[in-house]
Amino acid sequence: MVVRVSLLRAVGAATAVYGLAVVARPELLARPSGLADQRGRTAFATSVSLRPLGWRDAASGLAMLTAPVGPALVTAALLRIAADLGDAALLGGTLPGRGLRAKAVAVSVGWGALSVVGLLAPAAERSPAAERSPAADRKAGR
Repeated sequence: MVVRVSLLRAVGAATAVYGLAVVARPELLARPSGLADQRGRTAFATSVSLRPLGWRDAASGLAMLTAPVGPALVTAALLRIAADLGDAALLGGTLPGRGLRAKAVAVSVGWGALSVVGLLAPAAERSPAAERSPAADRKAGR
């Protein structure tokens, strides 16, 4: 399977950064999801509940960023897509207010779609560099 490695790596990097940001500041997810109070504060229990999502995103993003091209990268992308579709189903069915639910579905499906495109769109060109993982490049001193 030929994949758009650069797109998958970019999605992975963005996902990892966002996940770590949510771990540090759960209100980054709580506020746009309608899970904060009228002053924008996030309840302790809500923060505790959102942090595992941040860790999940950080871990799956790092997997997409560092997995070697091939089955490992495809698996990391498929896990990310499953998480995004799960978020769409869960948040789309439970957030307060139709507008917030619709936005959550759009964002979740949108991020999942980027990974799908990365898996299914033909690569612009294949080069030996595209076949290596960032970890392999570091190990080789590149």
